Amino acid sequence: MGGGIARRGRRVPAFGIGPLIAASLGIILLGLLRTPLRWSGAAMVLLAAVWAARVPQPDILISADGRNVGVRGQDGRLHLMHAAKGTRDAFLLREWLAADADPRMATDASLTAGVSCDDHGCVMQSVGGAFIAQALKAEALADDCERAALIVTTRPAPAGCAASVIDAGRLRRQGAMALRRSREGFVVEAVKPGGIDRPWSPAADEGGADATVLARPAPPRAIDATPSEADLQAEE
Repeated sequence: MGGGIARRGRRVPAFGIGPLIAASLGIILLGLLRTPLRWSGAAMVLLAAVWAARVPQPDILISADGRNVGVRGQDGRLHLMHAAKGTRDAFLLREWLAADADPRMATDASLTAGVSCDDHGCVMQSVGGAFIAQALKAEALADDCERAALIVTTRPAPAGCAASVIDAGRLRRQGAMALRRSREGFVVEAVKPGGIDRPWSPAADEGGADATVLARPAPPRAIDATPSEADLQAEE
């Protein structure tokens, strides 16, 4: 999830390592081969360019401490939720904007447009119409569990919450995250994926595996308030 590329005022979104490897192999073939087979390198470079252009951008970005949350709004641009005063990370925000090919500055007022915040947290409607909430205090979790599709909180996840939750424990285990919408819900891409052990980043001792797909919350079940025939006859 590296930064985007800026060239003569035109920005290119971040595209991951796959297209970069394909383009590098194509350039190597073009430079080393002297037979007509070298033109396969040009085809690989073209394939890498198309691949890079089609890489979907994340719909939600979450900082490692959960205090900065970027949400793609209905205008297609990122908006920032950071309820706690003084928690806006300008460096992190510049990285997010660069990776999204967004020319706005970290101080741009439009970054918080459409975001409603109070002392307990923030809420915003995302590009798919679902509400995304950031809860910093326990008092906000009850309402957010009923209204939001996803909650990011610096507290433990509440029991029986109807919304999908990224809580303090998961942030501690997996660090910063990028989420993309899918038919099933949200696909999670974490800096420290569960079950992967690296010398510089040992795998956490987890009681259970964290889901890589956060299921879409089920809509509330409609209740039929029509009186039964027995009740109507009793009233008569």
